[in-house]
Amino acid sequence: MAIKLKTPEQIEKMRRAGRLVHEVLQHLSGMVAPGVTTKELDDEAERLCLEAGAECLFKGVPGRRGAGPFPGAACISINEQVVHGIPSPHRAIAEGDIVSVDFGVKLGGWCGDAADTFIVGDVPDDVRRLVGVTRNTLAIVFEMARPGERWSTVARAMQEYIEGEGFSVVGVLFKKSIGRSMHEDPKVPNFVSPELEARDILLREGMVLAVEPMVNLGSQAVKVANDGWTVLTKDGRPSAHYEHSVAITADGVDVLTDGRAAGREV
Repeated sequence: MAIKLKTPEQIEKMRRAGRLVHEVLQHLSGMVAPGVTTKELDDEAERLCLEAGAECLFKGVPGRRGAGPFPGAACISINEQVVHGIPSPHRAIAEGDIVSVDFGVKLGGWCGDAADTFIVGDVPDDVRRLVGVTRNTLAIVFEMARPGERWSTVARAMQEYIEGEGFSVVGVLFKKSIGRSMHEDPKVPNFVSPELEARDILLREGMVLAVEPMVNLGSQAVKVANDGWTVLTKDGRPSAHYEHSVAITADGVDVLTDGRAAGREV
Protein backbone atom coordinates (compact mmCIF):
# COMPACT_ATOMS: atom_id res chain seq x y z
CA MET A 1 0.00 0.00 0.00
CA ALA A 2 1.29 3.44 -0.95
CA ILE A 3 -0.23 5.52 1.87
CA LYS A 4 -0.19 9.24 1.09
CA LEU A 5 0.38 11.24 4.27
CA LYS A 6 -0.89 14.82 4.27
CA THR A 7 0.94 17.88 5.56
CA PRO A 8 -0.82 20.30 7.95
CA GLU A 9 -1.22 22.71 5.04
CA GLN A 10 -2.84 20.04 2.87
CA ILE A 11 -5.15 19.05 5.71
CA GLU A 12 -6.35 22.65 5.95
CA LYS A 13 -7.12 22.60 2.23
CA MET A 14 -9.12 19.41 2.75
CA ARG A 15 -10.97 21.10 5.60
CA ARG A 16 -12.17 23.77 3.15
CA ALA A 17 -13.64 21.02 0.95
CA GLY A 18 -15.09 19.32 4.02
CA ARG A 19 -16.67 22.53 5.22
CA LEU A 20 -18.49 22.90 1.89
CA VAL A 21 -19.77 19.32 2.18
CA HIS A 22 -21.03 20.08 5.69
CA GLU A 23 -22.79 23.25 4.51
CA VAL A 24 -24.52 21.40 1.69
CA LEU A 25 -25.69 18.60 3.98
CA GLN A 26 -26.98 21.12 6.50
CA HIS A 27 -28.90 22.90 3.76
CA LEU A 28 -30.40 19.64 2.48
CA SER A 29 -31.43 18.66 6.01
CA GLY A 30 -33.86 21.59 5.92
CA MET A 31 -35.34 20.36 2.64
CA VAL A 32 -35.92 16.72 3.58
CA ALA A 33 -39.69 16.43 3.99
CA PRO A 34 -42.62 14.38 2.70
CA GLY A 35 -43.25 15.02 -1.00
CA VAL A 36 -39.75 16.23 -1.84
CA THR A 37 -38.10 14.06 -4.49
CA THR A 38 -34.56 12.78 -4.26
CA LYS A 39 -33.86 14.54 -7.59
CA GLU A 40 -34.81 17.88 -6.01
CA LEU A 41 -32.29 17.27 -3.23
CA ASP A 42 -29.66 16.29 -5.77
CA ASP A 43 -30.23 19.33 -7.95
CA GLU A 44 -29.81 21.61 -4.94
CA ALA A 45 -26.62 19.84 -3.85
CA GLU A 46 -25.14 20.25 -7.32
CA ARG A 47 -26.16 23.91 -7.51
CA LEU A 48 -24.49 24.74 -4.20
CA CYS A 49 -21.37 22.81 -5.14
CA LEU A 50 -20.93 24.54 -8.48
CA GLU A 51 -21.71 27.97 -7.00
CA ALA A 52 -18.80 27.44 -4.60
CA GLY A 53 -16.44 26.68 -7.48
CA ALA A 54 -16.15 22.98 -6.63
CA GLU A 55 -16.68 19.74 -8.53
CA CYS A 56 -19.27 17.14 -7.52
CA LEU A 57 -17.14 14.16 -6.53
CA PHE A 58 -19.57 11.36 -7.37
CA LYS A 59 -21.09 12.54 -10.63
CA GLY A 60 -19.80 10.53 -13.57
CA VAL A 61 -17.94 7.92 -11.52
CA PRO A 62 -17.68 4.84 -13.79
CA GLY A 63 -20.05 2.02 -12.96
CA ARG A 64 -19.38 -1.67 -12.56
CA ARG A 65 -21.35 -4.78 -13.47
CA GLY A 66 -22.48 -3.12 -16.70
CA ALA A 67 -23.88 0.00 -15.00
CA GLY A 68 -23.34 3.40 -16.56
CA PRO A 69 -21.60 6.31 -14.82
CA PHE A 70 -23.22 7.52 -11.62
CA PRO A 71 -25.71 10.17 -12.76
CA GLY A 72 -26.19 12.16 -9.55
CA ALA A 73 -24.22 14.68 -7.55
CA ALA A 74 -25.23 12.91 -4.32
CA CYS A 75 -26.06 9.36 -3.33
CA ILE A 76 -29.52 9.44 -1.74
CA SER A 77 -30.71 6.20 -0.17
CA ILE A 78 -34.07 5.61 1.53
CA ASN A 79 -34.98 2.95 4.10
CA GLU A 80 -33.76 -0.44 2.81
CA GLN A 81 -31.36 1.27 0.40
CA VAL A 82 -27.97 1.08 2.13
CA VAL A 83 -25.83 3.30 -0.10
CA HIS A 84 -25.41 4.56 -3.69
CA GLY A 85 -29.07 5.38 -4.22
CA ILE A 86 -29.59 7.15 -7.55
CA PRO A 87 -31.57 10.40 -7.26
CA SER A 88 -34.87 10.23 -9.12
CA PRO A 89 -37.72 12.62 -9.93
CA HIS A 90 -40.03 9.65 -9.32
CA ARG A 91 -38.92 8.88 -5.75
CA ALA A 92 -40.62 11.20 -3.27
CA ILE A 93 -39.78 11.13 0.42
CA ALA A 94 -42.61 9.93 2.65
CA GLU A 95 -43.53 10.29 6.31
CA GLY A 96 -41.69 7.64 8.31
CA ASP A 97 -38.73 7.33 5.93
CA ILE A 98 -35.08 7.52 6.88
CA VAL A 99 -33.01 9.21 4.18
CA SER A 100 -29.24 8.85 3.84
CA VAL A 101 -27.49 11.60 1.86
CA ASP A 102 -23.86 10.97 0.94
CA PHE A 103 -22.13 13.92 -0.70
CA GLY A 104 -18.60 14.75 -1.78
CA VAL A 105 -16.78 17.58 -3.49
CA LYS A 106 -13.39 18.42 -4.90
CA LEU A 107 -12.36 21.98 -4.11
CA GLY A 108 -8.97 23.41 -4.98
CA GLY A 109 -7.77 19.95 -5.94
CA TRP A 110 -8.71 18.31 -2.60
CA CYS A 111 -11.66 16.11 -1.67
CA GLY A 112 -14.21 16.16 1.12
CA ASP A 113 -16.83 13.47 1.73
CA ALA A 114 -19.50 12.96 4.40
CA ALA A 115 -22.96 11.47 4.92
CA ASP A 116 -25.94 12.01 7.22
CA THR A 117 -29.11 10.03 7.78
CA PHE A 118 -32.27 12.10 8.29
CA ILE A 119 -35.43 10.91 10.06
CA VAL A 120 -38.67 12.05 8.44
CA GLY A 121 -41.48 12.41 10.98
CA ASP A 122 -42.45 9.49 13.20
CA VAL A 123 -40.53 6.24 12.82
CA PRO A 124 -40.57 3.09 14.96
CA ASP A 125 -38.39 3.16 18.05
CA ASP A 126 -36.02 0.52 16.71
CA VAL A 127 -35.43 2.53 13.53
CA ARG A 128 -34.77 5.71 15.54
CA ARG A 129 -32.32 3.74 17.69
CA LEU A 130 -30.65 2.34 14.56
CA VAL A 131 -29.95 5.87 13.33
CA GLY A 132 -28.60 6.93 16.73
CA VAL A 133 -26.31 3.91 17.07
CA THR A 134 -24.91 4.43 13.57
CA ARG A 135 -24.16 8.08 14.31
CA ASN A 136 -22.61 7.20 17.68
CA THR A 137 -20.29 4.67 16.05
CA LEU A 138 -18.26 7.55 14.65
CA ALA A 139 -17.64 8.78 18.20
CA ILE A 140 -15.66 5.57 18.80
CA VAL A 141 -13.34 6.55 15.95
CA PHE A 142 -12.98 10.09 17.30
CA GLU A 143 -12.02 8.70 20.71
CA MET A 144 -9.72 5.84 19.72
CA ALA A 145 -7.95 6.72 16.46
CA ARG A 146 -4.49 8.18 17.01
CA PRO A 147 -0.91 7.60 15.82
CA GLY A 148 0.39 4.19 16.85
CA GLU A 149 -3.06 2.57 17.16
CA ARG A 150 -3.96 -0.28 14.85
CA TRP A 151 -7.08 0.15 12.74
CA SER A 152 -8.23 -3.36 13.61
CA THR A 153 -8.56 -2.27 17.25
CA VAL A 154 -10.79 0.64 16.24
CA ALA A 155 -12.80 -1.48 13.77
CA ARG A 156 -13.33 -4.21 16.39
CA ALA A 157 -14.66 -1.65 18.87
CA MET A 158 -17.05 -0.29 16.23
CA GLN A 159 -18.29 -3.75 15.31
CA GLU A 160 -18.71 -4.88 18.92
CA TYR A 161 -20.68 -1.74 19.78
CA ILE A 162 -23.03 -2.14 16.80
CA GLU A 163 -23.61 -5.84 17.33
CA GLY A 164 -23.98 -5.32 21.07
CA GLU A 165 -26.88 -2.99 20.30
CA GLY A 166 -28.55 -5.76 18.27
CA PHE A 167 -27.77 -4.44 14.79
CA SER A 168 -25.62 -5.69 11.89
CA VAL A 169 -22.53 -4.18 10.30
CA VAL A 170 -22.60 -4.25 6.52
CA GLY A 171 -19.60 -6.49 5.94
CA VAL A 172 -18.88 -6.08 2.24
CA LEU A 173 -18.69 -2.30 1.91
CA PHE A 174 -16.02 0.03 3.24
CA LYS A 175 -14.23 3.27 2.43
CA LYS A 176 -10.61 4.08 1.72
CA SER A 177 -8.49 7.04 2.62
CA ILE A 178 -9.16 10.33 0.88
CA GLY A 179 -7.05 13.18 -0.46
CA ARG A 180 -6.61 14.43 -4.00
CA SER A 181 -8.62 11.36 -5.01
CA MET A 182 -11.84 10.03 -3.52
CA HIS A 183 -10.23 6.60 -3.03
CA GLU A 184 -6.68 6.22 -1.75
CA ASP A 185 -5.02 3.46 0.25
CA PRO A 186 -5.50 2.15 2.88
CA LYS A 187 -8.95 0.52 3.06
CA VAL A 188 -10.71 1.28 6.36
CA PRO A 189 -13.45 -1.30 7.03
CA ASN A 190 -15.88 -0.83 9.92
CA PHE A 191 -15.47 -4.48 10.91
CA VAL A 192 -12.68 -6.99 11.46
CA SER A 193 -12.09 -9.24 8.47
CA PRO A 194 -9.41 -11.85 7.71
CA GLU A 195 -7.97 -9.39 5.17
CA LEU A 196 -7.65 -6.67 7.80
CA GLU A 197 -6.09 -9.04 10.29
CA ALA A 198 -3.58 -10.14 7.66
CA ARG A 199 -2.80 -6.59 6.52
CA ASP A 200 -3.54 -4.39 9.48
CA ILE A 201 -3.08 -0.62 9.32
CA LEU A 202 -0.91 1.22 11.80
CA LEU A 203 -2.37 4.71 12.08
CA ARG A 204 0.12 7.49 11.41
CA GLU A 205 0.03 11.25 11.71
CA GLY A 206 -1.01 12.74 8.37
CA MET A 207 -3.42 9.98 7.34
CA VAL A 208 -6.84 11.23 6.24
CA LEU A 209 -9.60 8.62 6.35
CA ALA A 210 -13.21 8.66 5.17
CA VAL A 211 -14.96 6.57 7.82
CA GLU A 212 -18.54 5.54 7.07
CA PRO A 213 -20.39 3.01 9.22
CA MET A 214 -23.34 1.36 7.46
CA VAL A 215 -25.62 -0.45 9.88
CA ASN A 216 -28.65 -2.67 9.18
CA LEU A 217 -31.66 -3.20 11.38
CA GLY A 218 -31.80 -6.86 10.34
CA SER A 219 -29.32 -9.13 8.59
CA GLN A 220 -26.01 -7.82 7.30
CA ALA A 221 -26.71 -9.38 3.88
CA VAL A 222 -27.04 -6.95 0.96
CA LYS A 223 -27.62 -7.08 -2.79
CA VAL A 224 -27.25 -4.68 -5.72
CA ALA A 225 -30.37 -3.41 -7.50
CA ASN A 226 -30.90 -3.77 -11.24
CA ASP A 227 -29.60 -0.23 -11.77
CA GLY A 228 -26.11 -1.56 -10.94
CA TRP A 229 -25.55 1.05 -8.22
CA THR A 230 -28.07 0.96 -5.39
CA VAL A 231 -27.12 -1.40 -2.56
CA LEU A 232 -30.15 -2.86 -0.74
CA THR A 233 -30.64 -4.96 2.37
CA LYS A 234 -31.61 -8.47 1.33
CA ASP A 235 -34.31 -8.69 3.99
CA GLY A 236 -35.84 -5.32 3.04
CA ARG A 237 -35.33 -3.84 6.51
CA PRO A 238 -33.92 -0.31 7.01
CA SER A 239 -30.26 0.67 7.01
CA ALA A 240 -28.56 3.82 8.31
CA HIS A 241 -25.34 5.46 7.17
CA TYR A 242 -23.04 8.19 8.49
CA GLU A 243 -19.64 9.39 7.32
CA HIS A 244 -16.94 11.90 8.22
CA SER A 245 -13.55 12.63 6.71
CA VAL A 246 -10.99 12.67 9.54
CA ALA A 247 -7.29 13.47 9.81
CA ILE A 248 -5.00 11.60 12.19
CA THR A 249 -2.94 14.17 14.10
CA ALA A 250 -0.46 13.99 16.97
CA ASP A 251 -3.38 14.75 19.32
CA GLY A 252 -5.81 12.20 17.84
CA VAL A 253 -8.62 12.83 15.36
CA ASP A 254 -9.36 16.11 13.60
CA VAL A 255 -12.79 15.97 11.91
CA LEU A 256 -12.61 17.81 8.59
CA THR A 257 -16.31 17.64 7.66
CA ASP A 258 -17.93 19.00 10.83
CA GLY A 259 -18.17 22.58 9.53
CA ARG A 260 -15.53 24.14 11.77
CA ALA A 261 -13.50 26.95 10.30
CA ALA A 262 -9.88 26.10 9.63
CA GLY A 263 -7.31 27.11 12.18
CA ARG A 264 -5.67 28.99 9.36
CA GLU A 265 -6.84 29.57 5.84
CA VAL A 266 -4.60 28.29 3.07
